[in-house]
Amino acid sequence: MRNTPTASTRLINFLGSMNLAISLLVVLAIASIIGTILKQNQPYTDYQIKFGPFWFDLFKSMGLYDVYAAAWFLAILVVLVISIATCVGRNTPGILRELRHFRENVQEKSLRAMKHQLSLSSPMDNTAAQAMTQRILHAQGFKTRQKVADDHVVIAGMKGRANHWGYWLTHLGMIVILFGGGILDNSSLAIRIGEWQGTLKPETRNLPAADVPAISQLPPDNATYRGSVDIPEGNHANIIFLPVRDGYLVQHLPFDVEVKDFRVEHYSTGMPKSFESDLVIHDKALPKPLEATISVNHPLVYNGVAIYQANFGDGGSKINLRLHPFNSQFAVQDVEGNIFRDYKLSSSTQNYTLELKDFRLFNINDMEEPDGKVKKRNIGPSITFKLRDATGQAMEYQNYMNPVNIKGQNYLISGVRSSPADPFRYLHIPVDTKGGTGRFMRFLSDLQNTELVKKSALETTRTSMQQAQMQNADVENQVIESMVHLTSIFATKGSDGIMQEITTRFPEDKREAASEAFMKVLNASMRAVYQETLKQEGVTGEPNEADWMFFDDSLLAIDKISSYGSPWLIQMTSFKQIEASGLQITRSPGKSVVYLGSIMLAIGVFLLFYVSHRRIWVWIKPAGDKQSEIVLAGSSNRNQPEFELYFKHLQDTFTQTIGREVTHGNATGND
Repeated sequence: MRNTPTASTRLINFLGSMNLAISLLVVLAIASIIGTILKQNQPYTDYQIKFGPFWFDLFKSMGLYDVYAAAWFLAILVVLVISIATCVGRNTPGILRELRHFRENVQEKSLRAMKHQLSLSSPMDNTAAQAMTQRILHAQGFKTRQKVADDHVVIAGMKGRANHWGYWLTHLGMIVILFGGGILDNSSLAIRIGEWQGTLKPETRNLPAADVPAISQLPPDNATYRGSVDIPEGNHANIIFLPVRDGYLVQHLPFDVEVKDFRVEHYSTGMPKSFESDLVIHDKALPKPLEATISVNHPLVYNGVAIYQANFGDGGSKINLRLHPFNSQFAVQDVEGNIFRDYKLSSSTQNYTLELKDFRLFNINDMEEPDGKVKKRNIGPSITFKLRDATGQAMEYQNYMNPVNIKGQNYLISGVRSSPADPFRYLHIPVDTKGGTGRFMRFLSDLQNTELVKKSALETTRTSMQQAQMQNADVENQVIESMVHLTSIFATKGSDGIMQEITTRFPEDKREAASEAFMKVLNASMRAVYQETLKQEGVTGEPNEADWMFFDDSLLAIDKISSYGSPWLIQMTSFKQIEASGLQITRSPGKSVVYLGSIMLAIGVFLLFYVSHRRIWVWIKPAGDKQSEIVLAGSSNRNQPEFELYFKHLQDTFTQTIGREVTHGNATGND
């Protein structure tokens, strides 16, 4: 009756099984793919915007935003290392026995039963046959061991023992790689351990680095880290920021990094072609500062710390802005500012905060050409900012500096959205013949000027009534009041305000007719005001087609102002760009360990696939009259078709050698 395996034996067999190791490797591979596709350690707000509340919470609970520090990932890593170590430990004794034992005690019938075996008759005696066999096997690279019995001699040969070294190197190399990359170089693991111990706590507030509490800072001698920092040209830094879930840690560096100069080259389309930074390392241990130039894939490595050129962005460019008001409560303002700073704006009734967020020198957009084809075109510099009111509500804007030509017409374009999750909605302000917004702003101001609207309405109404040969003061006054009222509503609330007026004043069955009548009156009023605007500009005579096209574009823009959210059109008038070099700075003590493990793994795989462990046995026994019988047999642990060819070659070698020995012996005897 077989003995039932103990619990410890079953556990060892499970941990050392190939199925477990393969399953764990597959899971790690999938996790690594997720960690590659899904950008890690980004602000949680970015993930919320991208995935929505449900998927954000699900992925967060699975730890997918920091896969390599997730508890389940680390657990799999540890179990895989234990599994590989168990497998090596369990199989090593057997491999050692295999390498030490030549199996010279093999039986003749066992040799004859092998797949690769051959019987030869030799005219040589046992001693000569033994010597010949030793010479052949040694020439083939075999190590041999001999057993002499009363009636036979066994010579056992073995070569290719490095194949088993391939097994050890492959498995140990994997352990070394997992240890170096998953443990030594896993900065997230060190941070997680610090959090568990209560010595680290990520900071979630937006604070200056000097105000970050000590529990959220890491010392310069920290063993491993991977973080980033943006340094404007001419500035330096001695810290980096390590993103941790919805917060960050401040990592102090053992030296200062100065960006002396930053250069970027662009393609003709405006897309970046290459970029590089001239760095200066300031370290007290250096006799003089170290200067070096880095670019993408060409980092600077200093004292075990690697500095990579990761990206680039704005470094606080100087911006000049002109604020064009949309109504009389606000005045034209000029603001000189810097990107990443906030500025207070005020009007007669409200206060705002202007938050300058980003400046871009190039904007490559898909634009429709006059021929109808869509092509990528650089539409010039833009500024991104937020305008926050006194209640804290903010709208985000992206305004382009230069007019953009769309189907032959030029517009100043401003994008607006209430949330980063929403797409931009664009306001198109038509540009006048002088290349500015003067005519549009003057027309908008005139529409809000009750006296001017009333005057224009009076002239238009009287002219129309005279043409119709009507003389009725009451009708005239009603028409003028309607024109002024509707124009005021449209100038402040747009077409939505007109529809609200119709909905309030008329029953549903009369709204369509009322809408048609209102639009006719409103159009007549605004055309009259527009002609007054042109007269102020010095335009005489009837407006031409271009003037009326400008009128139509202006009405479309005015209609959207009520939902624009800003009392100003904020236009960038000039700038001085200051670029910042985005650096990724890492300390990876496990890198050399991973390299060592990779070399071990590569050598091990080579030995496993290209080196075969081969055994050859030669059984020699006397056959009478100073002759002998030779039984040749062999086996290999891999690549049997190749071994079959090799065994045939070995067979030919024995046959030819025996023939030469016989010929040489006969020639010697004849002498």
